[in-house]
Amino acid sequence: MKDILAIIMAGGKGERLAPLTADRSKPSVPFGGIYRLIDITLSNCVNSGIYKMMVLPQYKSQSLVDHLEAGWNIFSFDLGHYLRIVSPQMRAGDTWYLGTADSVRQNAYLIERDPTLSHVLILSGDHVNKMDYSLFRHHHEENGADVTISAVEVDRLAARAYGVMEVDEGFAIKAFYEKPANPVAIPGDPDRALASMGIYLFKKQVMLDVLTEMSGTDFGHDIIPLLLGRYKVMAYPYRGRNALSDFTYFTQPDGRRVKILEERTKDSGYWRDVGNLDSYWNANMDLCGVEPYFNLYGQIWPIRTHMRQFPPAKFVFSAEKEDPPRVGKALESLVSQGCIISGLVRNSVLSPNVVVRSYSTIDESVIMDDVTVGRHCRIRKAIIDKANDIPEGTTIGYDPVEDRKRFTVSERGIVVVAKGYFKG
Repeated sequence: MKDILAIIMAGGKGERLAPLTADRSKPSVPFGGIYRLIDITLSNCVNSGIYKMMVLPQYKSQSLVDHLEAGWNIFSFDLGHYLRIVSPQMRAGDTWYLGTADSVRQNAYLIERDPTLSHVLILSGDHVNKMDYSLFRHHHEENGADVTISAVEVDRLAARAYGVMEVDEGFAIKAFYEKPANPVAIPGDPDRALASMGIYLFKKQVMLDVLTEMSGTDFGHDIIPLLLGRYKVMAYPYRGRNALSDFTYFTQPDGRRVKILEERTKDSGYWRDVGNLDSYWNANMDLCGVEPYFNLYGQIWPIRTHMRQFPPAKFVFSAEKEDPPRVGKALESLVSQGCIISGLVRNSVLSPNVVVRSYSTIDESVIMDDVTVGRHCRIRKAIIDKANDIPEGTTIGYDPVEDRKRFTVSERGIVVVAKGYFKG
């Protein structure tokens, strides 16, 4: 894996995630309490043995750059490792990045000048999954492919939002349709379609030749369809081949915890494209529960980030017999460092430095950094962006009509409170 360069797309405006992207790019949106979305992709690279990376930001990138400089300055240039943040420089033409392919084309000289590279891996900075790119590469080379696209099975109607592949029995791609109105079904399964995950593995020279010969600006829309018939283009069945091993713990009847090795982690096939508010909320909710759909606690496939210096989370008051009860408690939730909880939190994700005051309840919500929830508040199915001081007695998520007067409300009814809406 030392001869692979991972290029991470981090330049999208993230308009469907507004207002969370009002002051930050989509890959730098907080996730899972202490992480940013881009941490997932970067961790997959490191866990797969890839130590050469380029991040291509564009819009509202300062918080992303700050995060990468603070938390991902872990590479040794002397060992051939690097993580380069490559903002638009207009080295090729007089425009900013016009799309995924154009952003790589404008930085082709960085690929050409590294003689150790044989392959280029194109990744998105806002996907939530665990992917072993060494298995991806093995499939690519085993099939003698010039280009391989990672693919996931989705509901056929939902596939309208993705690039859809038509494949033969050996997963060679016969046709590629970008966001089709009537997606082609998987052979033998009329209800499912094979969707592109936006993850591409190119032979280095093939990529350089393609970007020189073709003028398209986007891989999915412009480049990939033109490769068919000229190059060997394969699909990689992500859920069928991405088998990860990990440690888990089993508690025996006498209370002793025994570490065992599972053959396959339960979330090896998990994947979410966090493209809108509902999918973002869903991905965070998938972290909660006794057996989460996406597990942050594995030993072999850790998710890394910049760890800030905060004290441990604290839970105060235990007067359950009072009326009303005054109890600091969190159930089936992720609570980050620096939090002080004296209310009730259920099925929620709290970022650092969140204060939940007495008699308040939070259900199925994502609360970001530096939020204070006053007494007697009720919050349900909400995303609260950072730096909010929510007044005592506030209700969010219980009256859709009233919520829409003040906040953004998603199609599924998730209420989103913008950064700093409630001033302290």
